[in-house]
Amino acid sequence: MESSQENNISRDNLDELLIPHMSESNYNYDSPIPTSRLERLLRERELRRFIRSFHSNEELRESNGELDTFGNGNEFYLSGGDKGARDDDFFEQIATLKSMNDVSERPDDRVPKQHLLVVANRLPVSAVRRGEDSWALEISVGGLVSALLGINEFEARWIGWAGVNVPDEVGQRSLTKALAEKRCIPVFLDEETVHQYYNGYCNNILWPLFHYLGLPQEDRLATTRSFQSQFAAYKKANQMFADVVNEHYKEGDVVWCHDYHLMFLPQCLKDYNNKMKVGWFLHTPFPSSEIHRTLPSRSELLKSVLAADLVGFHTYDYARHFVSACTRILGLEGTPDGVEDQGKLTRVAAFPIGIDSDRFIQALELPQVKDHIKELRDRFDGRMVMLGVDRLDMIKGIPQKILAFEKFLEENPIWRDKVVLVQIAVPTRTDVPEYQKLSCQVHEIVGRINGRFGSLTTVPIHHLDQSLDFHALCALYAITDVALVTSLRDGMNLVSYEFVACQASKKGVLILSEFAGAAQSLGAGAILVNPWNVTEVAASIGYALTMPADEREKRHRHNFMHVTTHTSQEWAETFVSELNDTIVEAQLRTRQIPPLLPKREAIECFLQSNNRLLILGFNGTLTEPVDTQGRRIDQFKEMDLKLHPDLKEPLKKLCDDPKTTTIVLSGSDRRVLDENFGEYKMWLAAEHGMFLRLTSEGWMTTMPENLNMDWVDSVKHVFEYFTDRTPRSHFELRETSLVWNYKLADVEFGKLQAKDMLQHLLTGPISNASVDVVQGGRSVEVRAVGVTKATAIDRILGEIVHHNDVKAPIDYVLCIGHFLPKDEDIYTFFEPELPSGPTPTPRAKMVKSVNRTASTNLSSGISGLASFCHKPPLSYQTSEKRASNNANGNWWSRMRNRMTMHEGSSVLDLKGDNYFSCAVGRKNSSARYLLGSSADVVSLFKELADCQP
Repeated sequence: MESSQENNISRDNLDELLIPHMSESNYNYDSPIPTSRLERLLRERELRRFIRSFHSNEELRESNGELDTFGNGNEFYLSGGDKGARDDDFFEQIATLKSMNDVSERPDDRVPKQHLLVVANRLPVSAVRRGEDSWALEISVGGLVSALLGINEFEARWIGWAGVNVPDEVGQRSLTKALAEKRCIPVFLDEETVHQYYNGYCNNILWPLFHYLGLPQEDRLATTRSFQSQFAAYKKANQMFADVVNEHYKEGDVVWCHDYHLMFLPQCLKDYNNKMKVGWFLHTPFPSSEIHRTLPSRSELLKSVLAADLVGFHTYDYARHFVSACTRILGLEGTPDGVEDQGKLTRVAAFPIGIDSDRFIQALELPQVKDHIKELRDRFDGRMVMLGVDRLDMIKGIPQKILAFEKFLEENPIWRDKVVLVQIAVPTRTDVPEYQKLSCQVHEIVGRINGRFGSLTTVPIHHLDQSLDFHALCALYAITDVALVTSLRDGMNLVSYEFVACQASKKGVLILSEFAGAAQSLGAGAILVNPWNVTEVAASIGYALTMPADEREKRHRHNFMHVTTHTSQEWAETFVSELNDTIVEAQLRTRQIPPLLPKREAIECFLQSNNRLLILGFNGTLTEPVDTQGRRIDQFKEMDLKLHPDLKEPLKKLCDDPKTTTIVLSGSDRRVLDENFGEYKMWLAAEHGMFLRLTSEGWMTTMPENLNMDWVDSVKHVFEYFTDRTPRSHFELRETSLVWNYKLADVEFGKLQAKDMLQHLLTGPISNASVDVVQGGRSVEVRAVGVTKATAIDRILGEIVHHNDVKAPIDYVLCIGHFLPKDEDIYTFFEPELPSGPTPTPRAKMVKSVNRTASTNLSSGISGLASFCHKPPLSYQTSEKRASNNANGNWWSRMRNRMTMHEGSSVLDLKGDNYFSCAVGRKNSSARYLLGSSADVVSLFKELADCQP
């Protein structure tokens, strides 16, 4: 019993074990509860390392050193070789892992492993049918497989296609059962879907585009139709993956989607369950936005990926390109943490993948590897060995590598008998004409060079169109003096990592293409080259072959440290840890976001009220949507605002209701409001309430008589200047303000221009003027001090009362708008004070203070706002006063007789439950509730109108 307690870590004593260990680091953990995101991630990393070390020692004692994971040891190599024995070891070790996970689920106090659903296009095994209900399983080839099979910190299950068409139910049931023993779950795709989805859209469109090869030329209409059918198959396949994930998902599981094959999957999963933890990782480069925007389905793919909680890439460059594409194509806001869309943040970060370095290091001690090393040394005795290991693919730069080697031999005749290049070119997609052409080209170049520089006994290039087994490859890495990686575009390229891991004794030199993702990690220790510059690569070969021993040692030490610390297991653990923390951050943000408007409650209160007030914004609230698919905005429509056509009928019904007073309060000028609302019975407030009219009468101004507008001309000249310098920007000259809008301009350039404009304005034309500078999402507005919607609404209500338009106290207010942050004080203006209940919030206390001041100023005839307006001051009637007045049945008639113009807030008799403030499409808001878009406004108004008698 005591030994059992020693071998288990409980949740309760985990911090007691961990904090002393962590206190030895450079970070200060005075509090056991992390307060920041960085502290949480550091705590999580130390926790993982501690548990890994603890379980490693425990398993060593219990199993006497037996293998504890299916990714360690020398049981298999993914590039080929004899698979039979390796497959047996592989499946034995999967069974070992499964039994360990089963132990971890026993009802004791051991820390459980997190459940992880790895979703990729292919399973880590391929299935071959041996009979009606029997299957043989073989290890699949791929870098993702080798990276993920080495992790043991999670209870992982793999979901993917098994690589075979299984149309019959008997075969599907038997294959599902066979794969279940290997913790794999199959997705069954028919041959047509595979052809259109995998061979078509994935390999013919996405893969070339992501590697900067461009889209296939559309020389016939049939080609366009095939693109459309391939895209439809792509979406269908992603939905089939989502169906399988949803079937096996349990609450708390982490779903990790991989690569360009499954870009639609995050959105499909979130449609099933919005609380599902979803991460997506791309193993290829992500191209610049200028390349990605050529893709016809560019916006749909970006939006679907953004549904994930965390989006990962190998390098910062790829992450930066993705954020830039979302900013420039979707018009979203890029932040240092990722991409923000109306308050929802998708975190975007770089997570460089690694390898299981211990597996390669330990392999060098195996007898069979040592035999291979001796054989290769004898074979190349007296010659320095250069090595290239690549798939025979257009992006690997094999022709460029061989041509650079030819130039080196041409310029350095002394090396012709002293160096040999061993090029391993693993065949791939041999049925594709482009790849067949590449193979012929490589063979032609190799033959020419060997014929030119070879002899009867030696040739400068050994070219192999085949893969090597794991032991032979480790031996070849070990005897290599210079590794040459010349990828033209590569997501990461783990060959460079494998080479470094096997160079403990040789300490060879790595020549690495700057276009490979690995250059971001190994660039300090490697010689970086541009593979297109054959002269530069040839010179680098000469430098590498003659490099002094001490420099080789220093370069190798740097790279070896990185390879052995940034392993595949660390990569996976870091990603999942960041994903978990992203969920925590999202939950914290969600608590600060107002809830969606409860429509039923709002409509019921509307029906039960006697006198309703609707205050509506215009742009972004009542306007028709101007963005087409993918938010590609029509500039003409953006500048010519129009009322949403679906709102015309319900809005007319509401305006004709004698119990409802409607106000459209907008920053737009009078002409725009007249054109859109002239036919309705409502109040129009233009330029933030500076101009007001009932639609049946003329415009009146509420501007102060002494309002100084001398600054307008100088600001106008500045706006004209920046409009000329910023393509697709425009500015509006209003009577009380000027607005410069760069929503349609290039995002980055627009931001720079806005920053330059603000600096110029604040130090020049408005340095001493009484103005406010209001920054919107993509706009800059200069307006007179004190011009906000909240300061205007009280004057507007006063005018309405003076006009005899209000017959009873207002007991229901619905305020809806897509307002700038500076104008959102209109939401808090109507917050009523309750006579009893919980302690008032700071906002309520502030309102009470203002009310007391207004009441005092009313009696003395002096008020800051009244002085500004040259009108009698405003009064905001408190709940206590309302209760007193309600005791007298004739209070309303007496109040109307005594009320002066602009005492608008006195008409309110508002209870908290009857006030609904809604921000449209803006989650960071001080409003009580949210509406997603103008479409939701249309839906709400239709329901309100349908309730009218």
